[in-house]
Amino acid sequence: MSPLNRWQQEAFCKTNNKLELGSSERKEEEKEMSTTTSEARSPLPLLLRRGRSSTAISTAAEARSPLSALQFRRRSSKDVRNITSVSSSLLPAFGTVIEEDNPSSKPFIVLHFDRRYRLWELFLVILVGYSAWASLFELAFEKAAEGAFMTIDLVVDFFFAVDIILTFFVSYLDNTTYLNVTDHKLIAKRYLKSVAFVMDVASTLPIQFIYKTITGNVGRGQAFGFLNLLRLWRLRRVTELFKRLEKDAYFNYFVTRVIKLLCVTIFWIHLAGCILYWIAYHYPTPTETWIGSQVEDFKERSVWLGYTYSMYWSIVTLTTVGYGDLHAVNNREKTFNMFYMLFNIGLTSYIIGIMTNLVVHGANRTFAMRSAINHILRYTSKNRLPDSMREQMLSHMQLKFKTAELRQEEVLQDLPKAIRSSINQHLFRSVMEQAYLFKGFPDNLIVQLVSQIKAEYFPPKMEIILQNEIPTDFYIIVSGGVDIISSKGMSQQVLTKLGPGSMAGEIGVVLNIPQPFTVRTRGLSQVIRIGHHNFKEMVQSDNDVDAKMIITNFMNYLKGLNDELKKELPFLRDLLADADAQVQVQETIQTEETPQSNDEEIATVPRDENEQKEERRSEGVPKRVIIHGKRPNQDNNNNGDSNGRLIILPDSIQLLFDLAEKKLGKRGSTITMADGAHVEQIDALRENDHLYIF
Repeated sequence: MSPLNRWQQEAFCKTNNKLELGSSERKEEEKEMSTTTSEARSPLPLLLRRGRSSTAISTAAEARSPLSALQFRRRSSKDVRNITSVSSSLLPAFGTVIEEDNPSSKPFIVLHFDRRYRLWELFLVILVGYSAWASLFELAFEKAAEGAFMTIDLVVDFFFAVDIILTFFVSYLDNTTYLNVTDHKLIAKRYLKSVAFVMDVASTLPIQFIYKTITGNVGRGQAFGFLNLLRLWRLRRVTELFKRLEKDAYFNYFVTRVIKLLCVTIFWIHLAGCILYWIAYHYPTPTETWIGSQVEDFKERSVWLGYTYSMYWSIVTLTTVGYGDLHAVNNREKTFNMFYMLFNIGLTSYIIGIMTNLVVHGANRTFAMRSAINHILRYTSKNRLPDSMREQMLSHMQLKFKTAELRQEEVLQDLPKAIRSSINQHLFRSVMEQAYLFKGFPDNLIVQLVSQIKAEYFPPKMEIILQNEIPTDFYIIVSGGVDIISSKGMSQQVLTKLGPGSMAGEIGVVLNIPQPFTVRTRGLSQVIRIGHHNFKEMVQSDNDVDAKMIITNFMNYLKGLNDELKKELPFLRDLLADADAQVQVQETIQTEETPQSNDEEIATVPRDENEQKEERRSEGVPKRVIIHGKRPNQDNNNNGDSNGRLIILPDSIQLLFDLAEKKLGKRGSTITMADGAHVEQIDALRENDHLYIF
């Protein structure tokens, strides 16, 4: 049995003896608690179980160990196809091993997540916007495909041609193994076999410029206009950009979605206006069209006049205003208008649904808070709870929503254990090391204990611990402060105040007794909570140094308590006195074990007695006896010490008389057992014997 276990067992017995001398109400409360929670009020010490399991230590070591223990190699999606059939898995397939090399060290390789390559993609997205607008515009207005537009198209196509070449040197993420592939052959093979390569080349070829170079004539006609529509393939870049921005925490999600909806709406308006103008431009009778009925010579007029009419009609139809000044005339236009308006219904519903979802999502926390507060008000009203209790419930609920982003459990619950432990080490290790109970604690136990703590916030005037409740947790104050309160009936007395770095509730946990005080916050306070089970598992060790360190720190703290706190702990005086007596006994044993010089006379001890003493000392477990300051047959009413005093048996009869005089207030000369037998040899006594000294 470790020293901490022995000391706790003695302290527990002492404390229970004193508590039993109290009022009958206190006894009944303890009996109720012992029957309801056998483990929390077990007669055994809190830290009874001996030794930490090696699995717990190895688990903590594994959580902190890096990935350097893994062996690495690279496998492409083709190599692991026989391992897994899930090509879109976000994790490497079981059985695959990752190669340990630095992709950026390979020559002529551009990482797809490189910041410079991202800027290049953003520049191409701007060019995609122009291509999407110009391809439809040049199809509807054939005259616009000549002149400056051709030159701009050549410049834009040049940048996309450069991007095609650059793609052969850009790494990619394997969809099966989720590995960054940087091999030139694999990159080229993947790009050449994909549809993207064919469409990129087809959408980049300057067909009109090639035709003009070969024939010397300007390419006109509907064929060239439809070939230009291949540039709409580039719109996939815009979709990928918005997908990335929606997942990027640096960009506001609401703003990103609104811009995306705005871009979709503008493109649809432009598309419908160009298609309707193209239908009117190629209709056999121009005057029997939606625009010809208003502008008869629209073919000879400026292209910008026709584009203005087209955009005006498209916007009026999309918004369902319908002024009636522009309307479909022939069957082709009427057919297109029907499909356009049907699609507008879906687009409008989509926009309204997305905007509603964004607005409701932003107000979800407000609705949840209002609902929780209403539930609390109904509950307190129905059960007629006092106003002070209702205010505490409302304060706690409001603080819960205000500190939602600071609560550790909700932020860290989805993270791996190693990351959670590292965060706790960074935030709270210094606070743990400053706590008096862990002064001089080994680093390995501090690391394990910090990884098990939980951070909590409490509003002002909130009870963290109630007096006489079962000791399940104790707290270390990180910020703010608490009051230590003693409750006696309806009156309450503030005994002391604790600030950052102090501990609360540890007396009940270490001694395994009901909490002796109420702990109430003075202001907004952050504390870290340590459960008694986690504390028990961490400090139980075969190494007696750790247990002795806890005993020493705890006893030194108890000695430094103020007088008001000591008055509320009736067992404290005897507990400290027994601890001092035990220290004296240990010092006496060490003095006797010190080797004597050759000049001194060595006392001879009979072999049997010497062996018994060495055996008792090797065990390291002092005997405990109960002493009485009266004769065995003396009436208990004549002596105030009816229950006796539990002490640690010293090594000699003389020391026993001295200790009895200190405990009982009078010195005796005779020691007898309960049956009247006289005690002449100290080693003849057994554990829990009753000794009568008079």
